[in-house]
Amino acid sequence: MGRSDPVPIGQWAYNWHDRPRPFVHPVTTPSGRVLTVDAPADHPWHHALWFTIKFVNGENFWEEYDDYGLLVQDRPPRVLGATDAAGRIWRSHISWQRPGNPGGTGAEVVIDQVVELALEQHRDMVAMDWDVRLVPRVDVVLDRTPFTTWGGYGGLTFRGRGDWHDTTLWAPGHPWPPGDDTRARLLGDGSRWCSLEGMLPGPQGAERPAGMAILDHPGNPNHPTPWYASTRADTYGDEGWSNFVNAAFLWHGPLEVAAGEELRLRHRVVTWDDESDHERIDSEWDRWVSR
Repeated sequence: MGRSDPVPIGQWAYNWHDRPRPFVHPVTTPSGRVLTVDAPADHPWHHALWFTIKFVNGENFWEEYDDYGLLVQDRPPRVLGATDAAGRIWRSHISWQRPGNPGGTGAEVVIDQVVELALEQHRDMVAMDWDVRLVPRVDVVLDRTPFTTWGGYGGLTFRGRGDWHDTTLWAPGHPWPPGDDTRARLLGDGSRWCSLEGMLPGPQGAERPAGMAILDHPGNPNHPTPWYASTRADTYGDEGWSNFVNAAFLWHGPLEVAAGEELRLRHRVVTWDDESDHERIDSEWDRWVSR
């Protein structure tokens, strides 16, 4: 199945009918600068801003080679009325289809997913809420590849463009090396949010700082979420900037969910132009979770 017309959500866009899973691209700053990349050459199954889990009952729903599962959305998202401070909400119904009959009639569905997206546009910040509800049709074990030199990932994930350079990571509440308040990789560090910040090229070679953060809701399993993130890493090629951030809620081990039981995961993704203000992100986290 070919790619469909994305649904605009502010300056961002929800690519709802794409295979193997829906995703949001572009993700932009308030001034409209694009932060994300879709299907980079080193990992073409990275799709800008997306949600999936590596293994469901041992079957792959992450990489796009050999047999892998699909997250299928047959109808565009339904737009709900102004039900909260975020205004409109885009609600989507997604079927997690097991490998073996990809996209064909009679494909076996293992999980029913509802995702609600809501966007707030401010002068100095854009914020998108992700409210994901997973209800398996059978008992499932949700899992990841245990981390060795890579692994641990699953859940909401961001992949930034490769020319967004000199990027750094920040996760509040961690002891940083003396004299250094940044880190190039996060490997299971738990925190209420994680930011990615750096220099973004602009027209005619002009550059300005830009940033993105994923906020973790205290109601999520394993909160504060462990983060698997990198600005540069051999797993994403020997050169360039990987700009990868994953809210790796399964980092420490698998999660069992019984048939008919709902698993809910909530995050807020925020972007901004210019230098970062970590106190502003803290305030945004407080405001979001107090609703």
